[in-house]
Amino acid sequence: MQFLDESTIHVQAGKGGNGCLSFRREKYIAKGGPDGGNGGDGGDVLLVADAALNTLIDFRFQPGYKAKNGTPGSGRNKTGAAGAHCVIKVPVGTTVIDAETQEQLGDLHTPEQTLLVAQGGQRGLGNAAFKSSTNRAPRKTTPGKAGEARRLRLQLKLMADVGLLGLPNAGKSTLIGQVSAANPKVADYPFTTLVPSLGVVRLGTDSSFVMADIPGLIVGAAAGAGLGSQFLRHLSRNLILLHMVDVLPEDGSEPLANARAIEAELTQYSAALMERPIWMVLSKVDQLDAAELHDLQQSFQEAFPERPVHAVSALGDIGLQALTRELMQALLAHRQRLAEDEAYAAYCEDLQQRISADVLAQSELSRARRAAPDDDPDDDPDDDGNDGPEVVYVRE
Repeated sequence: MQFLDESTIHVQAGKGGNGCLSFRREKYIAKGGPDGGNGGDGGDVLLVADAALNTLIDFRFQPGYKAKNGTPGSGRNKTGAAGAHCVIKVPVGTTVIDAETQEQLGDLHTPEQTLLVAQGGQRGLGNAAFKSSTNRAPRKTTPGKAGEARRLRLQLKLMADVGLLGLPNAGKSTLIGQVSAANPKVADYPFTTLVPSLGVVRLGTDSSFVMADIPGLIVGAAAGAGLGSQFLRHLSRNLILLHMVDVLPEDGSEPLANARAIEAELTQYSAALMERPIWMVLSKVDQLDAAELHDLQQSFQEAFPERPVHAVSALGDIGLQALTRELMQALLAHRQRLAEDEAYAAYCEDLQQRISADVLAQSELSRARRAAPDDDPDDDPDDDGNDGPEVVYVRE
């Protein structure tokens, strides 16, 4: 299955049915009067969040959707049938944007949530509706109105509790592969992960959370370097971000300098996103001795005094249980506080809206950058000439 997290579609609601002009004509009944029925309403276009979907790839092959028209009214005061609604299933986590006005129409973040995106046309009235004491034989009818038509841009933001970010080869895919049932591609070269992947971290029968791994960032990602910042939107819903830092990079760079560079890219992408809880995770610590690791942890604790600093090794199974256990406790505490503290719940809602606004602004900036003329269109590092790689998505 290919992964696609943004797509544009065209939707057309149904036209309302016309009203009918008719008079009753029966044997032995003179001047039976008007009996033209009303038309039926046009069908609506609805988006419904479906938990079984995890990609927008289907919309690449079917970008147009149309609801049914209402049928006209008829004699004997028969009302026309309403047009059938067009129901479009989208993944949970889909944001819907009007492509013409850039207005955000809705955010489908819970299963079975429904959003009306195009309303069907109103029905026309038959001449029976215009009968009055002064007009006993009206010949007036009204036509059905056209349904709404819209171009919609769908953006998928994966639903996860914990998100992983960091430089390429920081150990993100290895970590999610060790603590969950996900099986992402792992290799010793940069940008092994080309699309986001999800895994369920299960600590007990009734204790689990979802972790998301996104492609690595490099310096200049906000300006389009590497894979750019196009996948950062998938972190916008995460409650906790894990910043993975390789303790012994192959290029000889300093781990703390690398961490600060990624923090700068994240800040440039969304200052509001930086308000999320961010935990520093030093990865591949089995390559350092105890003294070196202690000194490195101290330097990170001094540089980021408000954040937890964890040391793990996915391959060496070091620190994984402690990390996942503390993540679970933090998520449970967040959910409890969300239910009990109205001020905290209002802050979280406001924060999510500010992050969504930043994501939308960055999306428009990215689209403008891609639409800009390129001196060498054949030299595009983001265009590999195929329809896209396969996404790893595990649901337990």
